[in-house]
Amino acid sequence: MSQDPPPQPFENFDELAAVFREHVAPNKLAYYQRMGLQMVMGKRQGIWFEDAYTGLRLINCHCNGGVFSLGHCNPQVTRAVAEALGKLDIGNHHFASGQRAQLAARLSATLDDALPRIVFGVSGGEAIDVALKAARGATGRSNVISVEGGYHGHTGLALAAGDPQFRDSFGPNLPGFTQVPFNDVGAMESAINDQTAAVILEAIPATLGMPIPEPGYFGAIRKLCDDRGALLLVDEVQTGLGRTGRWWGVQHEEVTPDAIITGKGLSGGIYPITATLLTREMHEVLDSEANPFVHISTFGGAELGCVAAQAVLDIVEEPGFLEHVDALSERFATAFEPLPFELRRRGLFMGLRFGSEVEALGALLRIMQQGVFCFPAGNDRSVLQFLPPLILTDDEAEDLIARMTKALT
Repeated sequence: MSQDPPPQPFENFDELAAVFREHVAPNKLAYYQRMGLQMVMGKRQGIWFEDAYTGLRLINCHCNGGVFSLGHCNPQVTRAVAEALGKLDIGNHHFASGQRAQLAARLSATLDDALPRIVFGVSGGEAIDVALKAARGATGRSNVISVEGGYHGHTGLALAAGDPQFRDSFGPNLPGFTQVPFNDVGAMESAINDQTAAVILEAIPATLGMPIPEPGYFGAIRKLCDDRGALLLVDEVQTGLGRTGRWWGVQHEEVTPDAIITGKGLSGGIYPITATLLTREMHEVLDSEANPFVHISTFGGAELGCVAAQAVLDIVEEPGFLEHVDALSERFATAFEPLPFELRRRGLFMGLRFGSEVEALGALLRIMQQGVFCFPAGNDRSVLQFLPPLILTDDEAEDLIARMTKALT
């Protein structure tokens, strides 16, 4: 394990809970307690983390939606940031930056420069907002189509593209936003018209329960967008950066979108940073000769964040890394075959679908008793999101399989 973290500011969980309940989020706390997730992260390193008060040790197989895809406190990422501290800080968005330029070039290269312009942000919602703003500006249209049960964030345009449960409490939704079922080409064909600026899709909708796209689904939507003058935006906040065994989940579909949005894992779990990869045509509306400051982000592309992100790219680029993800995926598929759930899988982006929400919750508790942490999908709680760290060794994978087998047989 890593060095001990700083001491907890409260002597026990009850003291912490009282202050958290009063000043942070009482109902979230109560919800997690009802689920049996009365936990506070303490020591953490690699694939493990410990509860600060009980010492319960868990393999992190949710990874906060992929934030910790390279493990907790990854030594290569933390070393890079530690070496930069005292030499770099956030930087200033008014000036050119070597760190931003180098990271942008490397991200573009993952798609052979098909999306050569990069806009940096801090949160996934901000990065989605950038893509939707650019799509509306580039097309001169306002309408956006997304998928029922999908999720893109809690801010602005990202919120408008999400489900009603996240936005209905805050007044009428923005006009022009429509949702259709996932994997339904006919519904999408009916929805796209001459006022559609963009279709935004997750490469695999995590919150919906991780259903895998039907063969040809993305290709059909790409053609519909091309035929009708709309843009295709792909949300890879969770599926990107090697999680599916490719740099980007959409690469399994052999489709090049007009924008890719990434975040979470780009941070290495150390420093928040997101990126929106765009075509030149989309980017021009955000950086025009007439107004190059129409979009700015004070903390977007913070130079320390760029250092963390480049260390992440260094790891994913290592020879054999993506092949290792694929090999682990096949290994889990074989091992999970006799277990009582439907496995939805692309690389190490996996959903475990049980017969009901109650069955899934019971399974979750048994899994946690065996020292493994995963989490229900928000819009289909019969599915447990199962995202093992991409850095699992063969021995760690065998141990994880043994724990899951013991929990579910």
